[in-house]
Order: sequence, then structure tokens, then C-alpha cells
Amino acid sequence: MCTTCGCAAGEVKIDGDDPHHGHEHVHADGTRHSHDHGHDGDHGHDHAHPHTHDSGHRYAPVHSNASPAHSHAPGIGTKRMVQIEQDILAKNNAYAQQNRQRLAERGIFTLNLVSSPGSGKTTLLCKTIDMLNGKASVAVIEGDQQTDQDAERIRATGAKAVQINTGKGCHLDAHMVGHAMGKLELPEDSLLMIENVGNLVCPAAFDLGEVHKVVILSVTEGEDKPIKYPDMFRAATLMLLNKCDLLPYLSFKVDAAIEFARRVNPGIEVIQLSATTGQGMEQWLDWIARGAQRSAQQKAPPALVSAVR
Repeated sequence: MCTTCGCAAGEVKIDGDDPHHGHEHVHADGTRHSHDHGHDGDHGHDHAHPHTHDSGHRYAPVHSNASPAHSHAPGIGTKRMVQIEQDILAKNNAYAQQNRQRLAERGIFTLNLVSSPGSGKTTLLCKTIDMLNGKASVAVIEGDQQTDQDAERIRATGAKAVQINTGKGCHLDAHMVGHAMGKLELPEDSLLMIENVGNLVCPAAFDLGEVHKVVILSVTEGEDKPIKYPDMFRAATLMLLNKCDLLPYLSFKVDAAIEFARRVNPGIEVIQLSATTGQGMEQWLDWIARGAQRSAQQKAPPALVSAVR
């Protein structure tokens, strides 16, 4: 969890943010400090203590006495650690539910794409957008620790994209996503794809308000990833086995990877594809159409469903 790695204390930057716009930070000892927000659907924040800004726009807590610096995870007892994790997830889940409601009211089908770095998420997104060009409205929220390179790749396809840089953070959370949603002006009955930070650990625990988590496993990785990182594969509805065009050159065992994934999540669906060659992409688009249809049942007309079929 992030209270162990300490990423909750990092800086977050979202495309177009006001220089004084920030987010609440929760340190591993439970201390919080937060910053005002003014976006649509603002979730609200607690203000624990004041802060200052240095020239690099990193938020630094100001303390009223000369007490020692915050004690992070290694110095915290197990019970305290568990309580901090529960508090962080409870707050995140409340934000996620607000996101989910906002998206459902507009018939927006939302997917959270998760994987380790280098699995091909951005290439897959670009290919998906190209294949839906003129048929459906697609927007993307990009999560990375630094740079906006992936968001620029997405924008080059013609789709709207907002970049979230998490700084030291190893995952997106529901508050970041809610703020980014307000910048996208998402149309009704559209498709929202969230590309999470490359990491098979922390993103598994953080609900963003999505309908499904989709985990991408590249055949250039080990087939044992599902049993090494079971929480991620347990949380996912679908596993996309990507870069299958490279299988003739690798020793990757497809059957073993699928068996390991279903060992931790018997209900997980699997699609084998290559975002580079297009192999299996139609099956992926069909899966999106079925999911969009289920989501759109509460709202008519289901424009996205008819578009991607």
C-alpha cells in the first residue's frame, strides 16, 4: 500500500491546473495537509495545517514548532498502519462513488487500464481510438509520474486527453480523476479510458469510479505475473494479453499465463491481441460494446453501443 511506500506525500499536477491548485496529501503517520480546489463537482477537503511553496512548486508543510519530521511507514506499528490504510481507502472510495454517479448519469462507459510499465497501454489506446474514429467519442485520462508524452500521443489521434503527473505517487486516485474529468467536458454516451500509472501493486486497491479494471499483460513479461501480483488480477474484469505478434520469438507460455490469472480470479476474461498488428482488436472492441450496452441500459439512447458494433 501507499502508506508503506510513502507516495501519498508526493506532488500532483494535472494539465491546466492553476499554480495554487493542489490536493490533499496524507503522510504515513496519518498527518494530512490539503489545498483548495475550484473545479466542477469539487469533492471538498480537510485543512490540517498551512503550507508554503518552493520554487519547484512542491508543497511543504509548515509546522508551528520544532518537532521532528513526519515518521513514515517503517516507524509505524501494524495496527496504526492498518488504520491509516483503511482511512485512505475510505476517503478514496467516497470520491470514487461520486465519480461513478456523475459518469453513470451521463451514460459514460469508463475503463481503468492497469499494467506494469512497458506493457503497451498507450499503443493499445491509440489503436483503439483509431479504430473508433468517427464512430464514438473517446476521451483519455493519462497517469504518469512525470512528462506529458503519453497525453500528446493520445491527442495526436484527435481524442481529448488530460495528463495527471503524480510526482512521487505510484497510482491515480479518485480525487485526481474527478478533477481531470471536469477538464474534459465529457459528452453523454461516450467512452472514457483511464491509463493508470505503470504499477501492478497500488492501483489494484484504488477505485477510480470506473466500471471495470482492465489489466494488460505483455508477452514480453513473465507468464507468472498474475500469481506474483494477485491483487491486480483479482481486481480486474478482463486481462488483455498484448504483443502476441512477438510470441514466435519468445518462450512465453500463454496457457500458463491464463491458468495463473484464473487461479487468482476464476471469472477473469482473457483476450489475446496485438495493438501493433491489429490481431484480436475486433474482439476487444466487441467487449467494449457489450460493456457499454450494459452501462447504457439506464440511459437512452445508447449511442456508443450502436457506434462500436
